[in-house]
Amino acid sequence: MIEVPKINLQNFILGSKKEKNKFIKDIGLAFEEIGFVSLKGHFLNKNLINKLYTEINSFFHLPLKTKLQYEIKGLNGQRGYTSFGKEHAKGRKVGDLKEFWHFGQEINKNTFNKKYPSNIEVNEIPIFNEIGMISYKMLEKTGREILRALSIYLNLDEFYFDKYILNGNSILRAIHYPPIKNKPKN
Repeated sequence: MIEVPKINLQNFILGSKKEKNKFIKDIGLAFEEIGFVSLKGHFLNKNLINKLYTEINSFFHLPLKTKLQYEIKGLNGQRGYTSFGKEHAKGRKVGDLKEFWHFGQEINKNTFNKKYPSNIEVNEIPIFNEIGMISYKMLEKTGREILRALSIYLNLDEFYFDKYILNGNSILRAIHYPPIKNKPKN
């Protein structure tokens, strides 16, 4: 069995030249050969992860009537809440057994407001959006550093991918699989 490499992003960011080069080689080979790494030293620290889980859990335990206020028609689930069973696998008519929330890029109103929808603000949970957006930004920052390492691995300029990800339309999807109390129809 192939073992998923465990690598530390801080070796790329703050490490010696030797540590940085080893990180570049390790992540490049891992993605080339197996497609995965176990990454530590990323920007989403344990405290932030715990806060994010707490806030997300609080949201999903709100009454359905409250959550449905944040399911905005016309957004097609790009931001905010998507209720249980609404999304389904490609080619299937039966809804998935999940509900979810999307955080997305906070955009420059002058540049991207016609391209990306705005994030939806949850009123019932005071720091829900703040923690969600901090987490989004830390994941985005982590991704940028990974792409910089991969750029070097591919013999490109370290900042080659920066222009492609600037103000990108990535999302952070928080998924909740509620307990199934009755056997699904299909």
